Amino acid sequence: MHNIDDCRVALAANPHVAEILAKVCELTGMGFAAVAHVTDQTWTACHVIDRVEFGLDAGDELDLKTTICNEIRDHGRPVAFDSASNDSDWQMHPTPILYGFESYISLPITLSDGQFFGTICALDPAPAKVDRPEVIATMQRFAKEIAAILESRAP
Repeated sequence: MHNIDDCRVALAANPHVAEILAKVCELTGMGFAAVAHVTDQTWTACHVIDRVEFGLDAGDELDLKTTICNEIRDHGRPVAFDSASNDSDWQMHPTPILYGFESYISLPITLSDGQFFGTICALDPAPAKVDRPEVIATMQRFAKEIAAILESRAP
């Protein structure tokens, strides 16, 4: 499924995606969660829960170079931190500073053929305990569920 509109429709039409993102917010204690389609040129929100007025809706785009998801597209590993301002690896990173968030978690969504689709991510302006093996494992399960939803709709 390469057409972003088809991807968005597939995700928006499936009530399980909204349930997954609600569970992400509950699991992480964060107020923003999204599934994003990330290419080498674009970051597009496919489905969003925004309880912290981050200001993104499904279909909205961010400048790819300002996203951590772009870095995840490059290296393919999860990124999680509890408090950017208290983490030496993240306190000077431009993305948390630009968007004003403290806590963040994002995992790649990879299709069964190995193709990178995008990310499932969550963030919040307040610190949260997300850099934990059990949280990352649950988020990995959610990423696999999103991939399965996408593949079930593929032509």
